[in-house]
Amino acid sequence: MIHPNPVPFVLVHVACLAALVTGVTATALVLCVALYFIRMFGVSAGYHRYFSHRAFKTSRAGQLALAVLAQSSAQRGVLWWAAKHRHHHKHSDAPEDVHSPRHRGFWYAHLGWIFTPQHEHTDLSAIPDLVRYPELRLLDSDKWRYVPAILLAVGTLLIAGWPGLVVGFFWSTVLLYHGTFMINSLAHVHGTQRYVTGDDSRNNWWLALFTGGEGWHNNHHAYMASTRQGFRWWEIDPTYYMLKALSWVGVVWDLNEPPAALVRNEKALGRGVVEKAARQLAGSVSVPASTGSQVPPPEELRARAERMFAATPSLDDIAGRAHELILQGVSAGRGGSRPAERAV
Repeated sequence: MIHPNPVPFVLVHVACLAALVTGVTATALVLCVALYFIRMFGVSAGYHRYFSHRAFKTSRAGQLALAVLAQSSAQRGVLWWAAKHRHHHKHSDAPEDVHSPRHRGFWYAHLGWIFTPQHEHTDLSAIPDLVRYPELRLLDSDKWRYVPAILLAVGTLLIAGWPGLVVGFFWSTVLLYHGTFMINSLAHVHGTQRYVTGDDSRNNWWLALFTGGEGWHNNHHAYMASTRQGFRWWEIDPTYYMLKALSWVGVVWDLNEPPAALVRNEKALGRGVVEKAARQLAGSVSVPASTGSQVPPPEELRARAERMFAATPSLDDIAGRAHELILQGVSAGRGGSRPAERAV
């Protein structure tokens, strides 16, 4: 079931074709590029690293400025965005995930999920730290949600005429949509995994180049509270560089850093990640339910885990838990009582 809201989304795309009538000027192109990267900073630093993960601190005025900048991207309200993203991390690539390519396919993960009725409303219980600010609730409301984007559109029209509106605003908005959406879709499909995170998150250098550093997605899923998503010196992360510069003049502060042991892949995984990885490992083994004689020992499962996952000091824990899960499945297949599953 698709919600009627795709209509304005499609119209924004169609509006880009008006450049055939208005023409494309140098000023409009400069506006397009500038507004893309400025607003990508709003999405990356504002929606994502600040409101969703509280990866750094700023003043109340700075918080409101970030919210206005982020909402100039026309990606709904700051409360809605943060709530959905926190839900994504809580259930990343599980069936409950709001946008998982593993379960719903690429196009649903890319943009289809936004227009399903179940994702229309904001789960305020997921963002108690944000709803206490009346200005954020007002900005997120239906009446004000798109005001920053509308004011920006008017500004481009005044600056560069119709080409400024079409190319400067609409082109950059559409590019910004799909740049953001590619983190939900492509960054869970293409790239490399340095860390075991229990999901399909990937590091992708070319996505990082035009998303302000968001392409280092496996790094991010390994330590969500980090302001810096490019963990290595060569992992380009423009959003972090800008936030670091802003910290020098006191606009932001307390930029969270990932633990050194985690960056080196020497930190043991949390129980929830071990459980997710163990279920993936157990699911890769086919064992007849009628007999337990073919259940691979933990040593064999560990060797399989080494081939499936990135290096981690928790491989023995993953293999041991996978062995338990397989034995539980065999017991259940024989009609025996199934042991209670561990909480994730």
